[in-house]
Amino acid sequence: MNYTNLANLAVIACPGGEVFANEVTAHLKKIYRRHLKKMVLKHSKHYGVSEEVAAQQINLINKTLFPDPHFHISGQKTYVNNFKAAANFTFFANSEIKAEVMESVRGKDVYIFQDVENRYPVFFSQGGHKKNLSVNDHLMTVLVTIDAVRNAGAQRITLVIPSYPYARQHKSKGREGASASRIGKIFESLGVNHIIAMDIHSRDIASAFDKMRLENLHASYQIIRVLSRLDKVLNDDLVVVSPDTGAVDRNKFFASTLKKPLALLYKERDYSRASKDALENNIAQIRLLGNVQGKTVFMADDMLGTGGTLLEGMKVLRENGAQKIICSVSLPLFSGDALSYFDKAYEQGLFFRIIGTNAVYHEEVLKREWYINVDIASLFAQVIMRLHQNLSISSLLDNRDIIKRLIESINAEPELPFKIGEKK
Repeated sequence: MNYTNLANLAVIACPGGEVFANEVTAHLKKIYRRHLKKMVLKHSKHYGVSEEVAAQQINLINKTLFPDPHFHISGQKTYVNNFKAAANFTFFANSEIKAEVMESVRGKDVYIFQDVENRYPVFFSQGGHKKNLSVNDHLMTVLVTIDAVRNAGAQRITLVIPSYPYARQHKSKGREGASASRIGKIFESLGVNHIIAMDIHSRDIASAFDKMRLENLHASYQIIRVLSRLDKVLNDDLVVVSPDTGAVDRNKFFASTLKKPLALLYKERDYSRASKDALENNIAQIRLLGNVQGKTVFMADDMLGTGGTLLEGMKVLRENGAQKIICSVSLPLFSGDALSYFDKAYEQGLFFRIIGTNAVYHEEVLKREWYINVDIASLFAQVIMRLHQNLSISSLLDNRDIIKRLIESINAEPELPFKIGEKK
């Protein structure tokens, strides 16, 4: 890792993205602390001084050259700053939202966090006002925060928004608008330089921007790591199934990586019918292309909304003889009454486990026996660190090499399976 000015990196969390921002910031501190410890050892050996003296000298230089209002040692040998910049958000009676940056971010590399799918109460006016927000409210919070950060003189603005808003409206049919691209254009016009998202619904969205870059992260490594720890899942009886034609590339990646067969659920839709929830959707018929008789099935998708199409696909797989069904979703939204539908389906033995990430904030689903939560905060922290230092992130975007090493280690020394709910 190259040396970087730690005080020049700032994180601002919108009310909806506070939890994820805290998790990513904690990993950022660990990354830089490891780097500084290596630097201390290197300087200690090179100059023939103790580690304590080397740490004191590095801390003194950092504090002198790069003043930081959050400077503290807190018992650590080396200093790592807080990264988070204070901001205050106000929700007015007429539903207007105001963002105010409470400290200087002039000339800094600022990362704004937001979770537009957060359906839980968030706090405004320094905790004095609690409010449940819609996607549009969260989106407006992002816009006013970007504007405030730009007016405060930030050198570079990166939006960390795992669930890209309006991602499913990525193509225009007839008199529709391509809202996903339009949202990105708005971000770009406000001065956003980068967007970091998770498994964006369509790669076409990124091609709509002129200067702004979109970094699309994937949780495939973390998901395969969980699969490897589930008892007897990565065996010869596993088959990867794409839940629809749109997810073929994603599931082809898992199938080729795990060296397992690939099947497909082909869905015929009746677009004269409107999809309302998991029970009332526009699926007319589902056909299975492939063999799942007596197999353990793994399906991967980018997001889970109401979950209706996924539940319908599970029924078809069961009817075709699938023994155990495991699904992974990068963005587990669980919109509407989805949780109750999945609770019922699990009681009926329709599926075994759902694997989701903490990119979307949840409380209730974490209590479910059938749900496995995957922490991807470390991945976001590594991307932020590399972007801040202008280093390559290609190995994080294309993670086939690290997955290959994971598979080789699994084959060499299989890990003991863990029970759901145990600490890993």
